[in-house]
Amino acid sequence: MLRYIARRLAQLIPVLLGVSVLVFLGMHLVPGDVAQLLLGEKGSEADLARIRHQLGLDRPLYVQYGRFLAGAVRGDFGASIRTRQPVIWEIGQALPLTLELSFAALLFAVVVGLAVGVVAARRPHGPVDTTAMVGVLVGVSMPVFWTGILLLLVFGGVLGWLPLGGMVDEGMMFRRITGLPLLDGLLTGNLALVESNLRHLVLPAVALGATSMATIARMSRSTMLEVLGLDYVRTARAKGVAEPRVVRSHALRNALLPIVTLIGLQLGLLLSGAVLTETIFALPGLGRLAITSVLARDYPVVQGVVLIAAMIFVLANLAVDVLYAYLDPRIRYQ
Repeated sequence: MLRYIARRLAQLIPVLLGVSVLVFLGMHLVPGDVAQLLLGEKGSEADLARIRHQLGLDRPLYVQYGRFLAGAVRGDFGASIRTRQPVIWEIGQALPLTLELSFAALLFAVVVGLAVGVVAARRPHGPVDTTAMVGVLVGVSMPVFWTGILLLLVFGGVLGWLPLGGMVDEGMMFRRITGLPLLDGLLTGNLALVESNLRHLVLPAVALGATSMATIARMSRSTMLEVLGLDYVRTARAKGVAEPRVVRSHALRNALLPIVTLIGLQLGLLLSGAVLTETIFALPGLGRLAITSVLARDYPVVQGVVLIAAMIFVLANLAVDVLYAYLDPRIRYQ
């Protein structure tokens, strides 16, 4: 197992290298001039040349990429063109909020999706199954931004049950330890912060996780229907094993392998969906930082954000593969 993990981690290097090349070329091939954006339309040619020289933009692309890659290997992505702060510091401020939102959305998607899929599979083609699948179809069809706007309109605007945006109540101060408001509130015993963060987290987590929840529910239903018809499940029922135990211990665990694969893939989709969700709900996370940096042509920040997101996605898939061996003892990695 350790050799397999080491081999997969080694495979991370060419993946990140390829991602770095694509994002670097993509940002530099987009029309526009960073120096012009910084100085405005009134900047003289001499001022533009000076800014380009200071930022290293007057050098050949392969030289600029080499400098970026040499720094990235050391964990140094350079400084933000927009704020002049180190890129790694900017990412460190934004990443915890995105991770909290993504894991909250993933928790919602997994818990609700599995529950809906299992309940629907136990009564196939009945009223519960039909209602659940119609709801799942709606969830799959609605894009993240539209779901977020509807949730804001109904639960934030019309009913006023939940906040419209942000991670905590306006003006609330707290001691930053991990950067995760929920965890920092628990560590410092600040229950008001925990309560505020949970209320602010509900709408964006549901909006972000709705599509993943629907996808997991469909997969759970189909795999459970297949497993519930197998011989060993019928044998367990014939022996008088209670139906909840049959579903939980005999059927669900064997149906989890394809679902776990899907969950690992959904984490990458949640990270990409966080860009729109954080913009709609005014959350200062990694997605909003990426959007702001793209619009400002802030090359170093965009490159750092994409590389960090790619690393998280690859590590999540590695965790899924390792989890296979726990769920199915027949699987052994050599």
